Amino acid sequence: MTAPLPVVAIVGRPNVGKSTLFNRYAGTRRAIVEDRPGITRDRIHAVVEVARPGGEGDGDAVMSVLLVDTAGLDRGAEGDLEGAVQDQARVAVDQADAILFLVDGKAGLLPEDEEIARELRRAPAPVALVVNKIDRPEHEERVGEFHQLGFERTWSISAEHGGGAWDALEELVATLPATAAAEQRIAADYRVALVGRPNVGKSSLFNRLVGAQRAVVSAEGGTTRDAIDTRVERDGEVFEFVDTAGLRRGARRDRVGERVSALLALRAMERAEVVLVLADAAEGITDRDLNIVGRARDQGRAVGMVLNKWDTIHGPEASAHVSEEAKRGLRFAADVPLLRLSALTGSRVERVFDMVRSLAAAARLRVPTAELNRWLAEATEAHEPAMAQRGARRRPTRFFYATQVGICPPSFVLFCSDPRAVRASYRRYLENRLRERFGMAGSPVRIVFRSRRPDAE
Repeated sequence: MTAPLPVVAIVGRPNVGKSTLFNRYAGTRRAIVEDRPGITRDRIHAVVEVARPGGEGDGDAVMSVLLVDTAGLDRGAEGDLEGAVQDQARVAVDQADAILFLVDGKAGLLPEDEEIARELRRAPAPVALVVNKIDRPEHEERVGEFHQLGFERTWSISAEHGGGAWDALEELVATLPATAAAEQRIAADYRVALVGRPNVGKSSLFNRLVGAQRAVVSAEGGTTRDAIDTRVERDGEVFEFVDTAGLRRGARRDRVGERVSALLALRAMERAEVVLVLADAAEGITDRDLNIVGRARDQGRAVGMVLNKWDTIHGPEASAHVSEEAKRGLRFAADVPLLRLSALTGSRVERVFDMVRSLAAAARLRVPTAELNRWLAEATEAHEPAMAQRGARRRPTRFFYATQVGICPPSFVLFCSDPRAVRASYRRYLENRLRERFGMAGSPVRIVFRSRRPDAE
């Protein structure tokens, strides 16, 4: 396993442009940007390649760093949620190898900036003071008052337009110990997205899985706005878990932040291999939960259903009733495995790793061609397809052979005499028999029917 990447944290009071700067470096709209304080609540990060001036040879060396965006550091935060947010930001600072301290040149030096500066001066990591919103040359005079904060490195930038942003990051990274250019991050063995409705306990489960208070946990629905990810090693394997914002119905996503959060959650599913859909055991599986399951399967992701808050279900009769209702709700995807756990107490949480391994194995399964064709012959003999209607004549639909063409999800091409005659119900029959025979529970199966004349063999 390679050495961990150096961490560069972007910190500052709320609404100074941290997320805009993060997006500038990451090259994507990864963080939520909205002109309202406190919109970024959790740390999010991206791997960024940064040039190091004066590298070996004629060109610059390149170092990969883990860039972390934080919620605004606010010494005067009050309330459980606000305090948790600030704790998260300070954890990022404690873990950082270098810090970009962002201030607002347009607003000028504020007491909050001075309080944060006092805290950062005690940090062992190198700090670069970055004065944002210096969009034109005549704005440079705004930088002068920030020198009294006492930092050796001070840069003027425009996060929105990009001016000076990379210079500041490159000079800061140049203060870090060089790493071998050949070092790369180890690829995760499993990429897992935790999705579900708001307030079903995704962040609590996320924190249990990673073994640290990594995401902000609060009883307030919608606390997690950004998709954040962390790697966990178990038995020599690397699991990359992504915690996402709760998915609300479209009509309720009336704020920019909520709309973008939903988009980030959907993108998290797209880049995951396994999707775990969380539901509240006390509320049961709702239509919205089933909608998320269906959407993940439509995207070709292996899906597991997790009933969280199982500690709220008391007695064998209640347990049996909830389990039966959950299975009844999942009847359209009966192969989806169901796991009952309590993120609050930690009961059965370790079983998540086994579920992920099983789902990933199903999604990656390759079936030998000989076995696949033996299955096809047995399946079509046990249940023959409907007759094909050609004008006034009815002819049987014949299947000739099958081949697997992909994984994640397992995808197959079945050659037959008349693909148009294969009904949707028969397709479902073949999909279900494939899962049963080869152990692909939880993974969608893709089947394409193609025509081949029997005399072409």
